[in-house]
Amino acid sequence: MSRRQVSLADCAREFARHPSPWLIGGTLVAAVVARVVVGDWWSSDTLLPFVMLAVFPFFEWTVHVCVLHWRPRKIAALTIDPLLARKHREHHADPRDVPLVFIPWPVLVWLLPVITAIALTAFSRIALGLTFLCFVAALGLAYEWTHYLIHSDYQPKSRLYRAVWRNHRLHHFKNEHYWFTVTTTGTADRVMRTYPDPRTVTNSPSVKDLHNTSRDPLSDPLVG
Repeated sequence: MSRRQVSLADCAREFARHPSPWLIGGTLVAAVVARVVVGDWWSSDTLLPFVMLAVFPFFEWTVHVCVLHWRPRKIAALTIDPLLARKHREHHADPRDVPLVFIPWPVLVWLLPVITAIALTAFSRIALGLTFLCFVAALGLAYEWTHYLIHSDYQPKSRLYRAVWRNHRLHHFKNEHYWFTVTTTGTADRVMRTYPDPRTVTNSPSVKDLHNTSRDPLSDPLVG
């Protein structure tokens, strides 16, 4: 499909048509309201978001490598192939299929309550846990918007966004073994040595067919 001229407003309207932004956004609104009601502000409530912001690129990198690029495995009669990994393979096969850009809503239905439970039980103060929940939801919404925007027809205007846009498109259209961060560029990828000079990287034959499973059935660990 050819690209067309779209504005940020056009993108926002399309973004709002999908369940993931509403589920994460609803969690964010509820968390912010609860945080304001609870009060109990400490200096740690200011520090925690900065720590989370520094850690997020590495979290994003780890999830992308270990969960989204999970190779299906068969252990005895049990097939291990999570929904996130299956949907991500579909996303690589067709990067312009908009619904595949978003975190699948069946995953969020259980993941958001789990994160909420962690926020309410794992911290020394309920207030600090709510601060954590607010920022997790904000980061999740920022991730979904950035990822959607990169795969939309919207063309980069700023230098910062162009760098992020280019980074992720290299992952999808040049080589899936590099450039794993989505919302940042040159952060975790540099540290984890997955940020090479694109001129030194060959085009991968499996960039749209992760693990080459459809090209060579014998390479699929689920076969045989």
